[in-house]
Amino acid sequence: MIEPSFGNFTKYAEINWGDGRGKIIEAGRGLTLSLDNSSGSGFQSKNDFLFGRFDIQLKLIPNNSAGTVTTFFLASQGSAHDEIDFEFLGNSSGEPYTVHTNVYAQGKGDREQQFKLWFDPVATFHTYSIVWNSQRIIFLVDNIPIRVFNNNGAFGVPFPTNQPMRVYGSLWNADDWATQGGQVKTNWTQGPFVANYRNFKINACASSSSSNGTCVSGSGDPFSNQSWQTQELDANGRNRLRWVHQKYMIYNYCTDFVRFPQGIPAECKRSRF
Repeated sequence: MIEPSFGNFTKYAEINWGDGRGKIIEAGRGLTLSLDNSSGSGFQSKNDFLFGRFDIQLKLIPNNSAGTVTTFFLASQGSAHDEIDFEFLGNSSGEPYTVHTNVYAQGKGDREQQFKLWFDPVATFHTYSIVWNSQRIIFLVDNIPIRVFNNNGAFGVPFPTNQPMRVYGSLWNADDWATQGGQVKTNWTQGPFVANYRNFKINACASSSSSNGTCVSGSGDPFSNQSWQTQELDANGRNRLRWVHQKYMIYNYCTDFVRFPQGIPAECKRSRF
């Protein structure tokens, strides 16, 4: 497998909203998003992709970030869209961030799992990754798997398989739900809030007509032997996933029997995790 080089935001991404609150910096090596009481901001990849591995490094908002949501996700368009989410829910000073993950397929989500992190995500940059292939989706933090969502389409469970998705990042206000279920509101005197992104890596198959379906790395070079196409967890990966779930998972829709009184979703019955 050819290791992708660090992607350049200027070449591979564009600020798509925020009226100047998002900025590509350091000759394309970094990107900042900011949020004030007028608006947040966001970026998107210039191409859309059908399967791949997507990595980014994030340094989250320090101090009191309650009410804010910083994101890194994949999404298609339309009411029956697919989406794969990393959302980082802000906190009151001294409290840990919540990492909120979700998977949408054909417009249906409600597959949330939430985690606390085993490090301070505002002190330095950490790597967040999404592996998406035809068999599974893997969420990773510093290359440690925190969640696997398998393709159970044979059992009637929708899975993102045929809608190309772009890569997005955003910073926005969600104080109606983000921190302690909306009990803690955004303190605008702490703003503007700023999240830092860098080392944007794409190792995927571009599906837009302009790229002719070419598989590209972060450097833009064609490559072969894309291990992400069949990536799964080995014994070490399964042990790490189990460690994360036992120590750091704080919500799992698969065990929310109040929310699903008629029975947990079908994919939950087929997963050990």
